[in-house]
Amino acid sequence: MATKNQNLSSYDPESVPFAGGLKIAITVARWNSNITYALLDGAISALKEHGVESQDIDVFYVPGTFELVHSSASLVRMEKYDAVIAIGCVIQGETPHFTFISDAVANGLASLNMNSSVPVIFGVLTTDNMEQAEERAGGKHGNKGVEAGITAIQMAKLFG
Repeated sequence: MATKNQNLSSYDPESVPFAGGLKIAITVARWNSNITYALLDGAISALKEHGVESQDIDVFYVPGTFELVHSSASLVRMEKYDAVIAIGCVIQGETPHFTFISDAVANGLASLNMNSSVPVIFGVLTTDNMEQAEERAGGKHGNKGVEAGITAIQMAKLFG
């Protein structure tokens, strides 16, 4: 769990199983792409560092974070991936839009996890401002994408 001043990318590499042979899908929102693409890079880097081959990582781009639920569900139904990583970024604004999108995505991805044998990893930042997002996409708090990649490996290997 992330806490104040904790680097999200810090983990014990020895605790991560070898991931060679895993097939991972990543669906990433184009909205706030300066953040989501940095998270994508972190996830891919972590996957490769632990043995996932480039040809076993498929990336799918969607317009925004809301669309991650549909794309994740479609990827799960394909039955060809060991895990799906959903990457997005929702930043608080002046309207309730933030709450509606954040709640819908969290609930949608949670529902997929409860109703499928394929783990769907929540790689979505929900921050108060752009600075907080940047701090979690390669800044002082590390890269949440790395955490999503490691989580995908651990969950894919948990029962597989």
